[in-house]
Amino acid sequence: MGAGRGFSTLLARAVRSAGTRSPAVGLAASSQQASKDNTGIRRLGTAASALEEPIAPPVQVKYTQLLIDGQFVNAASGKTFPTLDPRTGDLIVNVAEGDAEDVDRAVKAARKAFDEGPWPKMTAYERSCIMLRFADLLEKHNDEIAALETWDNGKPYEQAALVEVPMAVRLFRYYAGWADKIHGLTVPADGPYHCQTLHEPIGVAGQIIPWNFPLLMFAWKVGPALACGNSIVLKSAEQTPLTALYAAKLFHEAGLPPGVLNVVSGYGPTAGAAVARHMDIDKVAFTGSTETGKAVLELASKSNLKPVTLELGGKSPFIVCEDADVDQAVELAHFALFFNQARSCISQVIKLHGTQYCNMLIKPLLFLQGQCCCAGSRTFVHESIHDEFVEKAKARCLSRVVGDPFRKGVEQGPQIDQDQFNKVMGYIKVGRESGAKLVTGGDQIGTKGFYIMPTIFSEVKDDMAIATDEIFGPVQSIIKFKTLDEVIKRANATRYGLAAGVFTKNIETANTLTRALRVGTVWVNCFDIFDAGIPFGGYKMSGTGREKGIYSLSNYLQVKAVVSPLKNPAWL
Repeated sequence: MGAGRGFSTLLARAVRSAGTRSPAVGLAASSQQASKDNTGIRRLGTAASALEEPIAPPVQVKYTQLLIDGQFVNAASGKTFPTLDPRTGDLIVNVAEGDAEDVDRAVKAARKAFDEGPWPKMTAYERSCIMLRFADLLEKHNDEIAALETWDNGKPYEQAALVEVPMAVRLFRYYAGWADKIHGLTVPADGPYHCQTLHEPIGVAGQIIPWNFPLLMFAWKVGPALACGNSIVLKSAEQTPLTALYAAKLFHEAGLPPGVLNVVSGYGPTAGAAVARHMDIDKVAFTGSTETGKAVLELASKSNLKPVTLELGGKSPFIVCEDADVDQAVELAHFALFFNQARSCISQVIKLHGTQYCNMLIKPLLFLQGQCCCAGSRTFVHESIHDEFVEKAKARCLSRVVGDPFRKGVEQGPQIDQDQFNKVMGYIKVGRESGAKLVTGGDQIGTKGFYIMPTIFSEVKDDMAIATDEIFGPVQSIIKFKTLDEVIKRANATRYGLAAGVFTKNIETANTLTRALRVGTVWVNCFDIFDAGIPFGGYKMSGTGREKGIYSLSNYLQVKAVVSPLKNPAWL
């Protein structure tokens, strides 16, 4: 791929350029005229909303220490690190900075809890009851947890409160239901033997979660591990440590024995690496970038060959076929990449179908600012509708509301931090320089915080960096195609294989694409539909193993065969 070669140098220059943030860049310097609608949000005639003074979060931070063996404790080194407000870049609070010594303390607590404690010796029903009590507490503290998530991460509060926390509650209730349904098999043998299999907990699970969905990734990892009877050492993302500590505290209020769930906040190269290479951790689960996933896998293999599951990056194709309704396709493609249609979708669905239906089906709304591994960032559009699609996609993008995520009606908040902001702005600069056409966006918004205009490129070639690399930001690449065979080949020509979207009215076309695309999930005429029972994971360099559903249980179980002789059996 020609554009990919030498890209690192080009991106480095672009990042350095993007890192110098001038008040003359972005909406503040645009010629677009601002106005106010009846919600009080300042709008720009052809762009997203302008920013106002940040709203004071309706929550206080209660927990900033490590949680080890049921107690909040300082890091052994006494060090702390800052967690920042993405809206401003200002300090929220300093959090205990765990490292290898703290991970070792947590592993010892988890090992003792697994080998000697009551957790694995409880009946499965008793474990289920604790998980259900925790889900009830999570539901009770919905608004407080949602506010922490928004403050620490930058996602719209409406999404966190109406969808994300309820989704986590649903997932824990789902896995509580599995706890007493995990069992082995009786296997016929060729001879007078009784053979059975036992599905046993694997032991101490090390889990490393990302910053884009702190609470949901906590749920995806912790739920199945506890249902199977394991103990856990969880390393939260250094950018977003607050909700994992809060949720873990609620778990102990629900009756979880000390040492079963330990949470260590800290940096990847220290605390994360210590989890991956620890000789007394029996299994590691990681969600994050492909590059870091490789490092986790290497550390695990060089230690005790612990099994590893990886949910990694993606560059998902969203294929709009020639028979598509263009208006619907534009909205769904916008949804697949930019997400956060809280204002336009959540309220309508609740009005029509109620909150429960919203929680079940509008799970895509969890995603934010393009910071999602399965974002449909490669939008393939058939040549017969391409030009119309581009114009309507531009209009939809310009109507998007960007601003303080605590403000009602905001669809898009800030990127997570300065590094991610610089990375996204760097890719936008590279997109311009590589010959793609900037349809709209491409600048920062304001001069404080990490806000980026929703951005669309057209005339994108397959070998451009914006079409090959995971940007993890609000940047859509629209790519023209002619035939079905062509788009299959081009969609699969990537190192990733996490997900794909297909938009067509033709069932034969849908069937052809769903079987031909080398990805872990294909959404047909929808996108990002997540449910506790639907497995999620990737092909190729998007990872190994599956999250959620029955498939995730196998990540935390090992199978033992037990064979004994039968004396004078009545039957075999």
